[in-house]
Amino acid sequence: MRCYEIFAAMPRERGLAILSEVREKAPAGFRQALLVACGVMKTRPVYLTRQPFERQADAVRRALGRVASNGVAEEILAIYFLECRKPLLVEWLDGVGVAHEEGVLKDDRPPAPDDAKLREFAMHFLSGDAPETRRLLLEAFSAQDTVEWPALDALLTESPRAAS
Repeated sequence: MRCYEIFAAMPRERGLAILSEVREKAPAGFRQALLVACGVMKTRPVYLTRQPFERQADAVRRALGRVASNGVAEEILAIYFLECRKPLLVEWLDGVGVAHEEGVLKDDRPPAPDDAKLREFAMHFLSGDAPETRRLLLEAFSAQDTVEWPALDALLTESPRAAS
């Protein structure tokens, strides 16, 4: 799964909640996504910025669900977890032994952990509080262009998606 597919499959309410947090904690990131939505809609930014937040977020979520927007979709998910859900991100990275500094990866292409260790920790991680957010984190992590962990991809494919 790629990051644009995550947004394409995301329920409206979930998208609104995520984008609301991004807008609050990382306004520059939200503005970047808003500009992408304007490009997709072929409208001027002033038009969309004057709309109520829900219309802005709907436009952004739809725009990020397009193949051409994958890079920005990846960036928005990274912003969401780094700025809004850092403790959860750090828990995941520490649990699988990925070197990082406050959630930012130290290695451009982190090596995959042992498959058994990955599976064991991922199942433990998914069973914690807010399972839908935890699953979103694993999907977003797996969808990054720099992460090539076939065992995580397989686990996400076989593990049913929690209701959002």
